[in-house]
Amino acid sequence: MADKILLKNMMFYGFHGVFEYEREQGQRFYIDVELTADFDQAGKTDNLEDTIDYTAIYSHIKEIAETQRFQLLEALASQLCDSILAAYDRLQAITVRIRKPAVPIPGQIDFVQVEIARSR
Repeated sequence: MADKILLKNMMFYGFHGVFEYEREQGQRFYIDVELTADFDQAGKTDNLEDTIDYTAIYSHIKEIAETQRFQLLEALASQLCDSILAAYDRLQAITVRIRKPAVPIPGQIDFVQVEIARSR
């Protein structure tokens, strides 16, 4: 099945990181989510109830990314995958990518990205 909804480059301000200053000062995180499901019925009915409401997905991500705190991007991405997959029966698979531009690496780098995928 190749039907997908993509939410790209969502920006949230969160307090995630291994170092104390990251958890105190916070920073921007950029998140992509790829949702895989069968959207054939939605294509036929043109009804929101036959698909996955991406505005609800956005709110779900925002709530977790901005109110919870994680040391690792892997933990944040896993929490997003697991909670969204559990909340939406129609969803067959999810991939979450999180980019962190301000990383404590002594060199030139655009960002660090973590990608976590889950499926039924």
